Amino acid sequence: MAALFILGIFLVFIVFLVWLVLKRTKIAAKPPELIIGSVYIFTLFLFLIGFLFHSNPYYKAVDPVDGECYNPFSEQHILTLIFYFIAYNSSLFLVWTRSKKLPPLSLVLAMIFILIGIVLNLVIIYQTSTHDTTSLDIYISDTEHILLLFAPVAALCVGILLIYKVLTEQLTETADRTYANPYLHKIQDFLLHKSRNPLWILVFLFPVFIICTLVLILFGQAPDALIKVFTETTTWKLSQQMHPPVLDHKGHYLCTVAASGHPTIVKPIRLGQRNGRPIIVNRQLLIANAFEEMIQDFSPKLHHMIRKKYDRYGYNLSTKINTPSLSSITYVAMKPLEWFFLINLYLFCHKPELKIKQQYTLKL
Repeated sequence: MAALFILGIFLVFIVFLVWLVLKRTKIAAKPPELIIGSVYIFTLFLFLIGFLFHSNPYYKAVDPVDGECYNPFSEQHILTLIFYFIAYNSSLFLVWTRSKKLPPLSLVLAMIFILIGIVLNLVIIYQTSTHDTTSLDIYISDTEHILLLFAPVAALCVGILLIYKVLTEQLTETADRTYANPYLHKIQDFLLHKSRNPLWILVFLFPVFIICTLVLILFGQAPDALIKVFTETTTWKLSQQMHPPVLDHKGHYLCTVAASGHPTIVKPIRLGQRNGRPIIVNRQLLIANAFEEMIQDFSPKLHHMIRKKYDRYGYNLSTKINTPSLSSITYVAMKPLEWFFLINLYLFCHKPELKIKQQYTLKL
């Protein structure tokens, strides 16, 4: 709720800021247009936040416990996407503020870039609609990719609305125009009829697209960069690449750190094995892991939810508990929780001590 409140305040601030800029620049805007434009800018900020969680190229190994994940766009070809993003939004602004005052060729170019942008936004929505993190094992940030969806959806809606606005204005202006010369009047009727046909727009779209592609090639982009920017990725809908094995998580979690305190306090009992590596374990750690295993047996969904929270906050806390004294204090502080785990094991587990003993068994 607090996050929603902060986002709401931020949205109100953006509305005020947009209104102030439009007032200073003397651009007239109706209240619905002001709100739509502000919401669109707001979704772009959400996109940037989501992008912070998904910024790694597919060939880089990541640590999923730290919330690291992969970019939905190829870094090598993203310049092409940035070019069309700038062209699309510049065209939106020009059409919104000066559609009736733009020279004919400028209006045509703006409409073409808006059409290209609409297609790209549809592909971006499709690309970010599915985020397959099963290959990332215990990836704990599986919701942030939703933040990437709002901006292309908003951009798509704004683009369609502006195209409708321009076509309506042009058709109305053309329909109201009359000529004394009957031949000119017939030509006007012919153009009015053909202007409703989108195939005529495509005739002008492809030459502009080809010219833009040639210019981008001069800047080192591949001819098929608009395809590779989506396919040379991993974990996303159109991804065709595989990422390297995930990094082994740095260090142990909270209970394991507690087991590295003063031996007379934490009472280590034996060596165990975790993720193929030997670790020192004590009874507190064994009980905690046995309790987690019991929860997983009873309710995998509940275990998944608890485990995500533990992975998110437990590791960050464990990095701060990096001395024997702090580890010993942590061990003592966790005693009540250890007793709670133990009571539940004895209440619901048929052979609780056997389950405890089997945790972190060292495999030779």
